[in-house]
Amino acid sequence: MKRVVIGLSGGVDSSVAAYLLQEQGYEVIGLFMKNWHDDTVTISNECPWLDDSNDAMLVAEKLGIPFQTVDLSEEYKERIVDYMFNEYEKGRTPNPDVLCNREIKFDVFMKIALDLGADFVATGHYCRKGTLQKDGEDIYQLLAGVDGNKDQSYFLCQLSQEQLAKSLFPIGELTKPEVRKIAMDLDLVTAEKKDSQGLCFIGKVKLPDFLQQQLKPKEGVIVEIPSEQSVYTEIEDTFASTEEKLAYLSRKIDYKVDLGKIVGKHQGAHYFTKGQRKGLGVGGTIEPLFVIDTDVNENVIYTGQGKTHPGLYKSALFVTNEELHWVRQDLELKNGETMEVLARIRYRQALEKATLHKVDSGLYVEFENPQSAITEGQFVAWYLEDELLGSGVIS
Repeated sequence: MKRVVIGLSGGVDSSVAAYLLQEQGYEVIGLFMKNWHDDTVTISNECPWLDDSNDAMLVAEKLGIPFQTVDLSEEYKERIVDYMFNEYEKGRTPNPDVLCNREIKFDVFMKIALDLGADFVATGHYCRKGTLQKDGEDIYQLLAGVDGNKDQSYFLCQLSQEQLAKSLFPIGELTKPEVRKIAMDLDLVTAEKKDSQGLCFIGKVKLPDFLQQQLKPKEGVIVEIPSEQSVYTEIEDTFASTEEKLAYLSRKIDYKVDLGKIVGKHQGAHYFTKGQRKGLGVGGTIEPLFVIDTDVNENVIYTGQGKTHPGLYKSALFVTNEELHWVRQDLELKNGETMEVLARIRYRQALEKATLHKVDSGLYVEFENPQSAITEGQFVAWYLEDELLGSGVIS
């Protein structure tokens, strides 16, 4: 009998996943990951991880599976939290959920599970795993979940073949309503629990509040850049090569305060990300202001009016070789090669047609349609049909 360790988060998805594994004849062990216990960052007086671990325990009892809590907060702080602050201080916007999967759930947690004699680790992610045979070897595929509204393959875009080999995703074939129905029928305490929002570690805290407790506020100016500003209209006609054109399309515009007008003040450029609309506190414009860029060195936020402002759009992005990752290493592009794919630059974004161009220094992703708010530090992931082939950090 194969043994599976499942990460029970105290939510409905992992609860039902545990039940399905039992039904499939596995020996199931439930583990709750405690990733956070820094009481200097408490959120109101709720202590969500206590409620969550309690719910996880009740589910394990109901299903009759062994349960324990593992404390991963040391590793979490080192690998996720410190990394996030570094990224924010550099003016990039990290994606903690993608990292949490790569560094914690499918690394630290997986090692603990394998030490407990597990054959597999399972999670309640909405995605599927496929297996192919190629030259006599097993190759694992990371496939989108069947529920188009809930597909979470993007969050697993940094997993490796070794990690996928040991992973199971029991609810990937189901839709959220089906999962809730199973939980209701079993009378699980988590059946009607709302999906958790916010970071995958601090329970109900919102990111800006968390950052504000850690990064010092620093007053700076908000500048509005008019959409007819010449930085948007100068188009190079002649490019010596495709690579030169891609470098131009993915370039970061060098904004200066004198390209626009000062319309307000903020408390720290590192609290804002590209595409953000809320929290600027500037009124009196015809259309709402959106953040089009932040300069953390000069502590300036650049904004533009309306969601069609040219400062929000780009049709290409670049990933360096160090931050490039192929789930399907067998399909990795060599220099000079291209591939037609579907790509997304954030979770829940519809897949967009794009072409990958591999060059010496990394990989360009060129979109058929310009994309809004391509944000440095976030992940771009690319697919063929419903299979996620690889991903990288937008540089």
